[in-house]
Amino acid sequence: MVSNEQRRRQLAREKFERQQARREAARRKARRRNTVVAAGLAVVLAAGATAYATGALSSDSGDTKDNAAPQSPAAQTSKAADPCGKPAPGSPSTKKWKSEPEMTIDKSGSYAMQLQTTCGTVDIKLEADKAPHTVNSFNFLAGQGFYDHSKCHRLTTAGIYVLQCGDPTGSGTGGPGYTIPDENLKDPRLKGNVYPAGTVAMANTGAANSGGSQFFLVYQDSQLDPKYTPVGTIGEEGMKTLKKIADAGEQSGAGDGVPNATVVIDKATVAKS
Repeated sequence: MVSNEQRRRQLAREKFERQQARREAARRKARRRNTVVAAGLAVVLAAGATAYATGALSSDSGDTKDNAAPQSPAAQTSKAADPCGKPAPGSPSTKKWKSEPEMTIDKSGSYAMQLQTTCGTVDIKLEADKAPHTVNSFNFLAGQGFYDHSKCHRLTTAGIYVLQCGDPTGSGTGGPGYTIPDENLKDPRLKGNVYPAGTVAMANTGAANSGGSQFFLVYQDSQLDPKYTPVGTIGEEGMKTLKKIADAGEQSGAGDGVPNATVVIDKATVAKS
């Protein structure tokens, strides 16, 4: 027969074992939670180190290498004065289309894009022969006023050096409702996986053929995987405008965020030159 003392000890042992089991379960749960948090943080850090642009560069994003280039002095600036003017009256576009526009450009022709922004003009030479779908989309969207009154929503000042534009929502997730194919990814100018200063390229979601309306303007050599369609080059005046924007830095102080400069595209035009 079990004595009261034996019963008490048995109950105490069972209670201890239950406590240990609960503690071990809690430890396992905490380890799982920490693993998930660590994985999520790794994704966030990786995304912050990319340019989706885009995204992405996402819309718009892409992988970068921390040792791609020395950190720009602009990365240290988080509260710089706004060097840009007041936007022209008007509201960003809300238009959407179900499919890529019909090809209307001359693939062998020369085209130029001009972005009249609150910070100055950005002049771009487009390469229709190398990226006809992309140039055709630019031509269509500019003609529809899609880019007018939209903000350039992202500036990166560390690791990669780009200004990302082309999303009327200003969130980095907007687009025209359709996607266009990747083009010109074997351009010899991307030697060493470097997008040279002065390059205009399309942002995307990271998936193949996922570009839309968002694009990025490279103001300093940037090391990126060659998966973003290079579509044109920025002229001298445009580079001066970009330098003004980059020198003002971005708001987070972390090297990737909203520009301190209020960069709004008042008017975008594409014309055959």
